[in-house]
Amino acid sequence: MDRAAMNRREALALMAAGVGAAACGPDGSTEGGAAGGSGDAAAGGGDPAPIWVKDSAPFVQHGTNLETRLADLQGLITPNDLFFVRNHAPTPVIDPVSYVLTVGGPGAVREVQLTLDDLRALPSQTLIAYIECAGNWRGFFQSITGRTASGSQWGTGAIGCAEWTGPSLADVLALAGVRDDAVDVNVIGLDDGAWERPMPVAKALDPATILALTMNGVPLPPDHGFPVRAVVPGWVGSSSVKWVGRVEVATEKVWVRANTSSYVLAGEEWPADQYAPADGAPITTGMVKSALALPYPAELTAGTQRLRGFAYSPRGPVARVEWSANDGPWTTARLIGASADMPHAWSRFEFEWDAAPGEHVLRTRTTDAAGDTQPLEGVYNEKGYLLNVALPHPVRVG
Repeated sequence: MDRAAMNRREALALMAAGVGAAACGPDGSTEGGAAGGSGDAAAGGGDPAPIWVKDSAPFVQHGTNLETRLADLQGLITPNDLFFVRNHAPTPVIDPVSYVLTVGGPGAVREVQLTLDDLRALPSQTLIAYIECAGNWRGFFQSITGRTASGSQWGTGAIGCAEWTGPSLADVLALAGVRDDAVDVNVIGLDDGAWERPMPVAKALDPATILALTMNGVPLPPDHGFPVRAVVPGWVGSSSVKWVGRVEVATEKVWVRANTSSYVLAGEEWPADQYAPADGAPITTGMVKSALALPYPAELTAGTQRLRGFAYSPRGPVARVEWSANDGPWTTARLIGASADMPHAWSRFEFEWDAAPGEHVLRTRTTDAAGDTQPLEGVYNEKGYLLNVALPHPVRVG
């Protein structure tokens, strides 16, 4: 297909089918009716129930979720204490001593139970990968399309990039054996509600799909899935299930909330009867995007400003980033840290802008190694997923 001629609906349809999209839930202010919202009281007392273990002060709060301020990030790696949190319920506290991972199901040859020490004894994989919520940028649908999408109104900070280490999911599945007629692998968490997200066997066996035990060189923090989480590079954030307690191999397609109602493209352009039993087109992978590391809107002083940001794609390294001021010509920015050796990481970029006093709008757009480029227009969907326009970023220069 000619990428230049591909319209936005065709592009989203391809991503919904798995060629190209990133995720986090849409249902209400907590994106899924998660228990323990910020106003919930602890049992037997008047104090709010704890939702996160980490300090929430640096973040923008959305129900049970914490949004990173990109302006606080400096390098390739997002520090653990600044990494965004997407929770469907308050962070659970799990005892590592009694922890057991069960691997089985009708598509497995046998059922096995693995302790944390068993997982640590397996060959370990390390990768640097970003994870992004599919609802990231949801708060811009109104200004971009004239229609508000349901769910937490994320800005640009439902994303982070970290170093993850742990055994491949393939090595874990090998202990139970995968039958020839296996179709899906469902990863199930230990959080309240047992969040689950299935994936095709081929994706589960991808060497880059891992069960992470550490994040940036230390055991997973509780808010990020301790003691075990899935990391599925390039796929929707909901696929990287936290607090994994069970991996189930199925011999038929698995339908759960995460691919029937919460992570689907729904609306007039996505008639549900075409995607039954899902309410719309289920999404899997992410989209090529870029964002400035500035408050939204931003205020700057007049003069030459060195601006920076982050660019990423689910299909490998970023090829280039361009920027434009006030819908003027596009100029190439400098890439920092883009590398074919880190195909799942984001890249940083920077450029100098001669900021004159007044009101301005800056845009950036990324082109990845596959040739996909951010569009100038967005397509609405009711649940607010996958927005990846060259985002207009208002800047006041004083």
